[in-house]
Amino acid sequence: MSRILPHPGLSALLVAMWMVMVNDLTFGALFLGLVVGLLVPIFTAPWWPGRPRVRFLPAVAYVGLVLWDIVVANFQVAAIILFKPNRDLRPAWLTIPLDLATPEAITVFAGTISLTPGTVSADVSACGEYLLVHALHAPDPVAEVAKVKTRYEARLKEMFHA
Repeated sequence: MSRILPHPGLSALLVAMWMVMVNDLTFGALFLGLVVGLLVPIFTAPWWPGRPRVRFLPAVAYVGLVLWDIVVANFQVAAIILFKPNRDLRPAWLTIPLDLATPEAITVFAGTISLTPGTVSADVSACGEYLLVHALHAPDPVAEVAKVKTRYEARLKEMFHA
């Protein structure tokens, strides 16, 4: 089964994105999406030799947490922009030491930070041990780093078996 469907998550994502891009719910569009969703992972499988195994339930819980945090952060950033004078803003560059080992987990971590309004991932160190993040308002940078590590990185470690 793994030869026919080497990356089931990627296949499902490709089919879903194909249907969104085509914007047409017909048998032909779905069939072509399934062909793309099956062939792309088969032909790219050799470049994914040690793909990580992701635990399903922690992944679902993580997605829910991130979606909730995005909604909450939108309101927090709006409040900062509307009601906090610029002189009271405390932007900061945060250097987050990484406990994650796989590139996939680090990518999800950096993407999560960038998706959450008010923060953006800027760079991963050359050694792969630190993530550089800019925060719009971080009066206590050390507390922000601890919060990000416990809220996201710890869950990613559980999700990616790291």
